[in-house]
Amino acid sequence: MDAPERIAVVGAGAVGLTVAHDVATAGARVTVFERDAPGAGMTGRAAGICYDAYAEDIDVSVADRAMTRIRSLSGTDEFVFHETPYVFLARDGDDAAVSALEEAVERMQVHGREVSTVTGDELADRFPIRTDDVALAGVAENAGWADPTAYVDLFVGKCEDAGVEFRVGDSVSIRADPPGVAIDDVVTARFDAVVVAAGVHSRRLLADAGYPIALKPYRVQALVGACDYRGPTVYDATNESYLRPHLVGVLAGDGVEPVEADPDEWDETADDWFVRDSLDAVRHRTETDPAVERAWAGLCGATPDRNPLVGAVADGVYVAAGWHGHGFMWAPAMGALLAGEIRDTDGVSVPDQFDPKRFDGDESFTVVEGMTLDDDS
Repeated sequence: MDAPERIAVVGAGAVGLTVAHDVATAGARVTVFERDAPGAGMTGRAAGICYDAYAEDIDVSVADRAMTRIRSLSGTDEFVFHETPYVFLARDGDDAAVSALEEAVERMQVHGREVSTVTGDELADRFPIRTDDVALAGVAENAGWADPTAYVDLFVGKCEDAGVEFRVGDSVSIRADPPGVAIDDVVTARFDAVVVAAGVHSRRLLADAGYPIALKPYRVQALVGACDYRGPTVYDATNESYLRPHLVGVLAGDGVEPVEADPDEWDETADDWFVRDSLDAVRHRTETDPAVERAWAGLCGATPDRNPLVGAVADGVYVAAGWHGHGFMWAPAMGALLAGEIRDTDGVSVPDQFDPKRFDGDESFTVVEGMTLDDDS
C-alpha cells in the first residue's frame, strides 16, 4: 500500500506535534486539529522530567531514542534540556520499597543503564538534600528536565516550517472507512490517515467512531514553589512524591488519585491538602521554604498493562495515548516511530507491545500511576 499523502493529527500536544512534524518532513501534507491552543491540554501541565532509567528492553530502546533527540534539540529557540541526575529513594523502615529499588536497579544495569545504588550518607556527600531518613537510593545519571511549553512552541514553529496546516478552536469527531475529521458532524476533508493524539479524550473520539480503547483517565497534581534549590530530581518511593529543579526553585508533585476520572468533569485546581503535603515534602527533602507560585491538576491516561496504546486501530486510523504520565518524556521517540509506521519507513515502527488492538477496549482494570518502583520504570 502506498504511504498516505494526506494526514490529519487530532491533538496538538507534545506527541501530536511531533508526529505531525515527522510525517510532514517525510513528504506528507498534514493538518493538525486542536480545540484549544497547542499545548493547552496535558502537555502544558506535565512535569517535564526525562530519564532512561527503565528495566525493560522495549522501554530502554524508546528512552534512548527520546533522550538522544531531546539533547539534539536543546538550545534551539527557547527549548533547553537541563542535565540533572534522577534520584529515587526508599526511607528507613520501608523494607518493601528497599527490595523493589534494589531489584529495579539490578534490572536497569542489565540493560546498560548508568544507574547505581547509594546509601543515605553517600547521597548526602553528592547532593544538597536531606538524607538522614534514607535507607537506600538509586541514582540515574542520564536524566534531566525541560519545559514542556517550550517544546510545544519549538514544534509549532517546526511544523509551520514543514508546511503543516493548523485548524484551532473547534471540537472535532473522527470518521473511518474512509478516514476523515468532522466539525459539527460535517466532514471537513478526507484524509489517507488520521492520528488521534488527544490524550485522555482519545478514548471518546475513537469510541464514537466505533473503536473503543482500553484507556482510563486519572487525576494528578503539581505545584511550583519559589526557593533556592539546586539539587537533583528526587522521587520518594515511600512518600510517593517527586520534585525537580525549576527556574524559580522547585516543581513538586504527587496527589495521584488512582481511580478513574471523568475527562469532561474534573477539577483543574490543586487540592488544599495536596499543596500542604507537597510543601511539607519539599521542606523536608530540600530544607528550603518555598512560596507557592502556582498549583494545578491534570489528567493522565492508564492502560491495563501500563504500556501506551500506539498504532493502528483500523485501516488509516491511529492512536497515540495512555502514557501513565510519561507522554512528554517519550514524545520525541514515539512521534518518530509512529510517523515511520504511518509512512511505511523501513526499520522504523512502533513496538508490537504497544499495539492498541492487544485489548478489546472493554477491559476492567485498576488505575496505577506511572512513577512507581514496582512497575517497569
